[in-house]
Amino acid sequence: MLRRFRETAPAALVPFAWTVVVAAHLDTVSSHAIFVAHVVMSLLLATFAVTGWRDMSDGVLRVWRTTVVVGFGATALGVVGFVVDADPLLSVSLYAWMALPALGLLYTGRAVGDSAPYLGGGVAALLGVGVYAAAPSLAVAGLGLVGVGQTAGIVDAVVRY
Repeated sequence: MLRRFRETAPAALVPFAWTVVVAAHLDTVSSHAIFVAHVVMSLLLATFAVTGWRDMSDGVLRVWRTTVVVGFGATALGVVGFVVDADPLLSVSLYAWMALPALGLLYTGRAVGDSAPYLGGGVAALLGVGVYAAAPSLAVAGLGLVGVGQTAGIVDAVVRY
């Protein structure tokens, strides 16, 4: 059951997480809720890394294992950022989670045959990072691009594999 959860849950968790991030940027979700989300995601990422370590040791999955491990670190920095009230740590966490999966999608797209969902998702997500960073008035649109791009790639992977 844990293996099935590990293989399918990201298809729901990724769009849910970006929906919550957008809601936080629109001030409809409290910072405490985002703190709790960071704690929960840290636990989930640690669980994914530990239980999937061996399964994710070869090929393109190794890149995703690295993404999960580095993402755990970034998420833990976010937790610390909330505890010590350090906005730079929260920014590192957010930017890491925008960029890491985007890069993983681009790598995956180059490595697999039918790559449109991965390459397209990676490009959309990186474009979203750029929009978010360059145009604060379009932050929500940037986050939307990140969420749509990452969701496209992960849902395709879950359905296909």
